[in-house]
Amino acid sequence: MDMYILLDRLPGKGETVLGNEFQMKPGGKGANQAVAAARAGSQVYLVANLGDDLFGRNMVNTFEKERVAIDFVSQDRAHPTGVAMIMVDGAGENLIAVAPGANSYLAPDQVKKSRPRAREADFVLLQLEIPPETVEFTIRMAYDDRTPVMLNAAPAPREAVSRDLVAKVDTLIVNEYEAAVLTGIGVETDADAERAAKALQSMGARRVVVTLGAKGALGLAEAAMYAPARKVQVVDTVGAGDAFCGALVTALSEKMYFSESLSFANAAAALACAKVGAQSSLPSRVDIESFWKQ
Repeated sequence: MDMYILLDRLPGKGETVLGNEFQMKPGGKGANQAVAAARAGSQVYLVANLGDDLFGRNMVNTFEKERVAIDFVSQDRAHPTGVAMIMVDGAGENLIAVAPGANSYLAPDQVKKSRPRAREADFVLLQLEIPPETVEFTIRMAYDDRTPVMLNAAPAPREAVSRDLVAKVDTLIVNEYEAAVLTGIGVETDADAERAAKALQSMGARRVVVTLGAKGALGLAEAAMYAPARKVQVVDTVGAGDAFCGALVTALSEKMYFSESLSFANAAAALACAKVGAQSSLPSRVDIESFWKQ
């Protein structure tokens, strides 16, 4: 659950700033990406661990409204639903702190229950707000079943991701900071982004995407390609990366060309920046296509 305080400016170290408004909205990377993909047009099954509490029950209701299948969503009586504290300033910049709660206890055995469904999927999409051993189990399971894996390596991993694991990933998505953490290459320019993408591809990923914020995204498959960002009035950048992932996995599952998929995902990410909130800002398929074709 995301707890927002909207501010004129973000506080400095040791400083208290009076805010303008408080909002509470469902969030979490896995949930955001599931809802983003569903709104973009995918049929989605979510594997997740929530607390057996008010926030968890609220989220289950949200998934049902969003047509995200909850067959593999568990409610944990021992641990609370994860919470994020988010401060957003007038320019849309943010500070975020996360207490993972039940997310930290999503176990491989829970993922294993989804295996028959995952085996039939076009993609398995996952991120790093769950335990590393669960990420590793999921990637290996999908790879063994020949289901393509899309890994959003966010938040930036505390430990190196093994070459063996990256080699089992079909599409790896990172932002500039995450690319630097994984490769040791500081991403300041387009050339840096391309070097980092090539370094990640050399680890075995078939396709690499480096998101570049207001500049758009770099995709690397057989060759590097740039997809410029779409311009909007930025209100809040929280959830933009998740909108990108959900739209990208949808486009690729529909067999769009990689270049088209990047452009489609950029349109979704831009629209997500025009509203406050993570899930509440995620655009519908109709809105994405309309904006994309402008």
